[in-house]
Amino acid sequence: MQVTFAFQGRHWWPRALGLMAVLLFAMTLPMTRLANGSVSDPQWPPLFVASARAALAGVLAMLHLLWARASWPDRSHRPWLLGIVLGGVMGFPLGMGWAVRIVPASHAAVITGLLPLCTAALAAWWLGHRPRLGFWLASMAGAMVMGVFAWTSSGGQSTSAHLTLLADGALVLGMMGASVAYVAGARLARQMPSAQVMSWSLVLAWPLTATLAVYWWPSDIHSLAQAGDQIQLSAWLGLAYVAVCSTWLGFFLWYAALARDAMRVSQLQLLQPLLAMLISAGVLGEAVPMNAWLFAASVLVIVLVGQRLAASGSSSPSSSSYASSPTSAS
Repeated sequence: MQVTFAFQGRHWWPRALGLMAVLLFAMTLPMTRLANGSVSDPQWPPLFVASARAALAGVLAMLHLLWARASWPDRSHRPWLLGIVLGGVMGFPLGMGWAVRIVPASHAAVITGLLPLCTAALAAWWLGHRPRLGFWLASMAGAMVMGVFAWTSSGGQSTSAHLTLLADGALVLGMMGASVAYVAGARLARQMPSAQVMSWSLVLAWPLTATLAVYWWPSDIHSLAQAGDQIQLSAWLGLAYVAVCSTWLGFFLWYAALARDAMRVSQLQLLQPLLAMLISAGVLGEAVPMNAWLFAASVLVIVLVGQRLAASGSSSPSSSSYASSPTSAS
């Protein structure tokens, strides 16, 4: 099932899709924090959230694939689907879910700010893009700006240095997994509708994610009624959001955008950490310093520069032919 739009052939269309996806993804950190709670006020266990979000999204994915009457993935698609499962369905949610219970969203942004650069590097390797040197310089500048912002905004955290180091390691591993999943998904989205890319990944992972969700269900909660009494409504809403939007719907847009223009679209994610921190101020009540607006303007300028410098010097034939052909956005 493909959905087409009259203006999807426009040059700005991939970036519009990517920006919508980034807005959805920006809610992931604060919503995961709501679902997990904190060390002092725990809600759902991080491992349960990481598996349950994928298991719940997997049910929606099954329904979507049945409705679309999607054909079974070809054998050549399966290695890329496995990359999405290991990196995006399991790796990133596990690493991020455990880390954000320990460190605030502002500190987690140090690592997530590096995600666009890592994704662009993998895209250049796997998808045959050859961006100019200025593109890489803009990417590194954006990552550095986000790192400085997150570092200065997290100076007051009370978490011990040892736990912070472990959380950073989990975030690094999760970021690497997300990069693999993003590029593998972009590659597959050239060959099948983007909605089916993430849906098939979730369905193939569902036996594992459902089993892990049952295994990691809180041992002191014996029924849904008891869960309703012990778990706050905000934690339920956080779990629902990361399952439906962060794990499923957001990737419909993201993979469609990456498949069309991986270089430029990946740089839009430089905005995600700052957006997540601004959203955290409203959702979690975290105070955002006034200099956040200065950093926001700086990142915006860097993103715009990176967009202008992302023109490929040479790209793979498959990339060029795909970029000129319309495909489904959902």
